[in-house]
Amino acid sequence: MIGSTRDAMHRVSTILTNLNNENIRCRRDAVHRVSTTITEFIMKILTIALLFYVLCINNETISKKNNNTVQFNISTILNARPVTIVSNNKLITWTKGIDGNGVGDGYLTLSAALFNGDKALHALPDDPLFPANNSHPEIKLHYSNKDSLQNQTCNIAGEGEVEFSVSQIKYKDVYLALTSSEGASLLQVRFKYTDGTEVENFVLPDYYLDIKADDPNLCYLVHDLAKWGNKNNMTEKDHHNIDLLNIHPDQARRLKSISISKTKPGYLVFWAAAGVKTR
Repeated sequence: MIGSTRDAMHRVSTILTNLNNENIRCRRDAVHRVSTTITEFIMKILTIALLFYVLCINNETISKKNNNTVQFNISTILNARPVTIVSNNKLITWTKGIDGNGVGDGYLTLSAALFNGDKALHALPDDPLFPANNSHPEIKLHYSNKDSLQNQTCNIAGEGEVEFSVSQIKYKDVYLALTSSEGASLLQVRFKYTDGTEVENFVLPDYYLDIKADDPNLCYLVHDLAKWGNKNNMTEKDHHNIDLLNIHPDQARRLKSISISKTKPGYLVFWAAAGVKTR
């Protein structure tokens, strides 16, 4: 009887010991799982934080770069619409074009070209804000698929002159977005500073001609465009450009305004202007 009791007690003790060990193991596994989950969660948070930091740094760099560029307001001198856009499911055809003294041809936005059924899509991008690259700063043109009324460019046939004001600060570069058709345009640029005036002369080549890579004044804003007639029929599929002319102001002087005059030869389209601040 005593032996049986002793055996029973031993078995109960063994069972309790096993239960206790199992309980300890379960708690250890639970702690390990919780620890692993917490570690994974922390690693995810750290990864997200790192990505956010990298994005912030990149955005700050881009923001600083773009904040150094001033898009000049030339709205008071705009007088033409050389770009066909698509709005409310219909084409709004250009009215005063890029060549033929304004009645020859115009450009189309990409959406307008697609709506038109064109296959060779050498068209202007829908977004008129052209990002900065190694050749030029950010430049914004004045066309939009959302706008069927406002003028997009300043066109000058024959002799003419236009002037626009700028924020009165110092600029190390000023870029003019231009095209000349019917041959080159001879331009005279007058810088009006707070302490005087200077004049520089430039030759803007025909918009069909290629620009040399090492040209100190000229680069492309848009290269290899097609052009379309006044019924939005493609007349040439490629090889036309919108050029950027860097007119190099005196970066040590505060600029007030810029005037651009041309002689009779060439048909000039002035698309936009932007300046890069002197640091």
